[in-house]
Amino acid sequence: MFTSSLKTTKSEEIFAAAQKLMPGGVSSPVRAFKSVGGQPIVFDRVKGAYVWDVDGNQYIDYVGTWGPAICGHAHPEVIKALHDALEKGTSFGAPCVLENILAEMVIDAVPSIEMVRFVNSGTEACMSVLRLMRAFTGREKIIKFEGCYHGHADMFLVKAGSGVATLGLPDSPGVPKSTTENTLTAPFNNLEAVKALFEQNPDQIAGVILEPVVGNAGFIPPDGGFLPGLRELTREHGALLVFDEVMTGFRIAYGGAQEKFGIMPDLTTLGKVIGGGLPVGAYGGRRDIMQMVAPAGPMYQAGTLSGNPLAMTAGIKTLEILRQPGSYEYLETVTKRLADGLLQIARETGHAVCGGSISGMFGLFFTEGPVHNYEDARKSDLQKFSRFHRGMLEHGVYLAPSQFEAGFTSLAHTDTDIDRTLQAAREVMAKL
Repeated sequence: MFTSSLKTTKSEEIFAAAQKLMPGGVSSPVRAFKSVGGQPIVFDRVKGAYVWDVDGNQYIDYVGTWGPAICGHAHPEVIKALHDALEKGTSFGAPCVLENILAEMVIDAVPSIEMVRFVNSGTEACMSVLRLMRAFTGREKIIKFEGCYHGHADMFLVKAGSGVATLGLPDSPGVPKSTTENTLTAPFNNLEAVKALFEQNPDQIAGVILEPVVGNAGFIPPDGGFLPGLRELTREHGALLVFDEVMTGFRIAYGGAQEKFGIMPDLTTLGKVIGGGLPVGAYGGRRDIMQMVAPAGPMYQAGTLSGNPLAMTAGIKTLEILRQPGSYEYLETVTKRLADGLLQIARETGHAVCGGSISGMFGLFFTEGPVHNYEDARKSDLQKFSRFHRGMLEHGVYLAPSQFEAGFTSLAHTDTDIDRTLQAAREVMAKL
């Protein structure tokens, strides 16, 4: 282990108090550092590519508030737009023109979306789209993939990734068997397993939902024929194909994974980037399907803070920045340099690793690989990752505190940031 050189007195005091106030001391499980050991650092402020903790330590950040900070933390244009919006109020609970503006931007960008409904989180978006899948098809069963995380709604907590994988929980207590009995699972990148499920459940499957690039079991891209195969299978069996692009939407391309890979799903869920750092979610797709949603149709879904004017404002400004020429080329360049550098350094220092990147999303597994699915990811050396994570923290680099989470870059990360990160990685890897 590394000898701590960080001054973390205030973080420790605050986290100790938090554990008496909140379960585990956190508002979301992975933040507790359970899978990497030690105590979490408590953030004080963020700006650009950096975060500062309450003890004054500065870090290069590759979590980016778990994806939304694609333009960099507290981008001045976003902050100014929010200041202006604040003067008009923080919540309306009524229609506002900002919803129209962001809806038009989403529809123009994402190939499959003809209509969109705003909600408040990725979990809410996925929960709503599941209800919509069932309402439209008149079927109850769905297929999800092992290690893919679609929020914490009961019906998705079956072989889920992210925090569930991090904590080693197979499912969750409190989820009734009756709630998940219609959720079928298959290994990611295994088309034959999906075919078998359709054959075993004829005319019963409403649809297939997946992260087109997995980020909640670590970074796992789709094999070449996987997404086209799913599109063909769902059409053949009268089922819907749903891309959960809460993580990949507006990150791996302006039009998301469906633009990147040229596959048109029937429905899409979004979040993170489209809120510019404020709580937001959305689901959308074909007009004939979306017309099922109340009040246009009979499928009920509502939300007091949905379409919140501050979230709409931050999302609009963020997408405007991303539309500027060269944004995604820059993300691709800086992220590939980081990911390739980490892999090279790890191998040069004698470690078995695999990983890669797509645009502003990357990952590194401590296993020879290749990693095609969650079972492959579970072969990673978790103790080595924990030591690596702590070592990078000591060197001023903040990575996701779990082997089973993708990393994120932003337009604010510079070549100097990448140089510093790779130098830190070389020093840390040499001591693992």
